[in-house]
Amino acid sequence: MRIRTAAPLALAAAAALAGSLLATAPASAASHQGGLHLGKIQYDSPGSDNRSNTSLNAEYVDIHNNGRSTLQLRGYKLKDNTGYTYTFPSHTVGAGKTVRVHTGKGRDSGAHAYWNRGSYVWNNTGDKARLYKPGGTLLDSCSWPKGSGVKVCH
Repeated sequence: MRIRTAAPLALAAAAALAGSLLATAPASAASHQGGLHLGKIQYDSPGSDNRSNTSLNAEYVDIHNNGRSTLQLRGYKLKDNTGYTYTFPSHTVGAGKTVRVHTGKGRDSGAHAYWNRGSYVWNNTGDKARLYKPGGTLLDSCSWPKGSGVKVCH
């Protein structure tokens, strides 16, 4: 008889625990609603790594503005584990929009920024992208092990 009453109690406790875990899951997802964050990172450009500008520009980091207003990115920094740093000049990203930071050379536009490097930044064998506010506060980070060449953060 105790087994019969213990099973429903255990089931009720498990359901309550699952419900509380589900209730907390959106809070972590909501941490990026209304802010700037790292999105997709193409850390291994498709094809052979021949250092052509086309190959360098196929390596990129998407930075998404999930907020309700346009943000000025002047002074924001994007860094890797080695210390390579891209500092945004005067560049804006609209509400709900994404700016793609390419490793190679090009002309900045609303949706694209260029690091203007002649060599790759992001390590194919594992690395970590960090986005810093102008004052130096870490805003977001995303890491990956050796893998497929693409990481979708958050």
